[in-house]
Amino acid sequence: MPAKNSVKIYRENSIYHIYNRGVEKRKIFLNEQDYKVFLTCLKQYLSNPETEPRRQVLQGQTLQYHASKNYYGEIELLSFCLMPNHVHLLIKQKDKNAIKKFTQSLFTRYSIYFNRKYRRSGSLFQGRYKATNVIDKDYLLDLSRYIHKNPLKYTKDLIESYSSYSIYLGLVNTAWVNKNIILDYFNKSEFMKRHNIKSYKYFVEKFKYADEKLDLSSDTDLR
Repeated sequence: MPAKNSVKIYRENSIYHIYNRGVEKRKIFLNEQDYKVFLTCLKQYLSNPETEPRRQVLQGQTLQYHASKNYYGEIELLSFCLMPNHVHLLIKQKDKNAIKKFTQSLFTRYSIYFNRKYRRSGSLFQGRYKATNVIDKDYLLDLSRYIHKNPLKYTKDLIESYSSYSIYLGLVNTAWVNKNIILDYFNKSEFMKRHNIKSYKYFVEKFKYADEKLDLSSDTDLR
């Protein structure tokens, strides 16, 4: 489900759905290490610099191709999903320019890693990323559901996917992902109470709208 539109009018203390895809819909993750490198970049950028080392080595690959920056206190990652040829990030920014700086640094750094590893040149991602301001809380819940269901195109095991879903289920503790904003609203949602939806897991894996009104997987632009 991606963005209803792709305007980039950034506001302070606002939530945005960020979507980026490989050029010509090509894969941007070719093996497990690629996924782990992207996740390591997220961890370095979003972790408290006083508690996490800035430099990490992953299977012999040092992540120093691009200067390691840190956006702790500026950016909160609410949920994410890494797919073979695209990325979903649900982000809350404190400063109106934080997302611009964060995404430019993140995607540039990963592109440098990928191009050097596979001896390629040119753009890895297709054009500019899409960013949609998420204001409505019910839409925010449905968007998180969509993001966590995305891997069903490739696997039946959502928990083992490269996403924040296992964090939401309490199976993994990850300090650089803030699940509380969405789960707090889920627990207070009148819609959930009305439909007797008692767990986030059921909401993601089992619940279906009468008309699947917000099943954005039908958006062909994101395939």
